[in-house]
Amino acid sequence: MVTKPVVALFDVDETLVHTGGAGARAWNAAFEQVHGLPADIGQHTSAGETDPQVARETFRGVLGRAPVGDELDPIYAQYLLHLSDDIWKSAEYRMLSGADQVLQRLIDAGVILGIVSGAMEGAARTKLMPANLNRFFLFGAYGSDSPDRPELTRIAIEKAGRLHADLAAALGAGAVSVGVATGKYGKDELEAAGATHVLGSLEEPFPGI
Repeated sequence: MVTKPVVALFDVDETLVHTGGAGARAWNAAFEQVHGLPADIGQHTSAGETDPQVARETFRGVLGRAPVGDELDPIYAQYLLHLSDDIWKSAEYRMLSGADQVLQRLIDAGVILGIVSGAMEGAARTKLMPANLNRFFLFGAYGSDSPDRPELTRIAIEKAGRLHADLAAALGAGAVSVGVATGKYGKDELEAAGATHVLGSLEEPFPGI
């Protein structure tokens, strides 16, 4: 038996929405704005890296050296500005099938929803705006909190525990992972990576609901 979750944490990219390349275009525009150089993040980073990792590795690949001091700050700022514009124009942007329905079902069941995303908070929230999904999420942990994904999950669980006194004990029992095979990795790969449950899409029944 799978018990009803107390808290459910969702990633953003390729779990809830597909941005149609808006993020990559925004990074490119940011590097062109700040350094006058194009930047293809796909040449310098891999899927799943946090925004700080993407910025640092792309900077290194484009400029041939590591960033120092506050050199990434203007790139972050320009990235968010360009993303906030591009996301509304992205022809291939779409909410992934079943996303809004499963979020509504979880809310109706009394589950607290949060975001855990490698994107910076502003970027993660921006990516959810065209699909009107921000309304479901009470809190989150983001790449702007830590560049380390496992640490992001710990931060999100800690924040969830602050929302209600009864949550701390429940969360102390441990977290289970639900992999959704709508992104780069298929079911077999998600299972091999150790996901507790694996869904083909969010249209499938959510564990415990």
